[in-house]
Amino acid sequence: MFSIPKELSADLLSRVSALSTPVIVGCAIFHLLAFLYLRAWAGRDLRRMASDFDSFTRELKHRSLLDRGTNLSDQIEAFLADIRDVLDDPAKKSERQALWHRMRILDEERRYLQSHSFETCYNVCRSMVEAYPLAGVLGTVLAIGSALQAGQTDAQQTLSDIVRFFGEAIWATFGGLMSAMILMFVNSIVEIKFMRLAENRQHIRETIARAKRELSLVVGEET
Repeated sequence: MFSIPKELSADLLSRVSALSTPVIVGCAIFHLLAFLYLRAWAGRDLRRMASDFDSFTRELKHRSLLDRGTNLSDQIEAFLADIRDVLDDPAKKSERQALWHRMRILDEERRYLQSHSFETCYNVCRSMVEAYPLAGVLGTVLAIGSALQAGQTDAQQTLSDIVRFFGEAIWATFGGLMSAMILMFVNSIVEIKFMRLAENRQHIRETIARAKRELSLVVGEET
């Protein structure tokens, strides 16, 4: 049966243990960049939805007037409120007709439904934050295993190797814990924006479904 020589195995463990801290830090930097990319992605989707519904409600006689600096999520909710106001008032026939024509254009693109990829990526980024403390502990275990695998006959020398490798592995544990803390803080900042984006999409789906149902009935009665 093929077996790895003890010296080679000890050297391999030692190399892996030495790389544990740089790998953890590198993954944390990549993880942080992924959060920044998701934040930019969410901002782009919010701007696109706000632009769509600004055009969608442009022909309404009474619609919300918002400042340019208004939060995009608040803008979307205001546009949806304007649409619901028209749907709640059967007397606004001309505005209902205008909404119906705009609805057909908006429904062809359906950009407000494109959310699966973003939600999947964010769920992965958020869940993997918990892996960093475990990675730090794994680095410590590898360091101790490297010392034991060295196979020193002298117990004093074996203990010295364990202390030396364990001292190096402390940095892996420190790196894992610090990476998790930093990424948890970053996630707490961007999570609110991402949750608002998910809520906006849900409200858009509900409002569009209601508008389709009610406006199609109105148009059917008129024809």
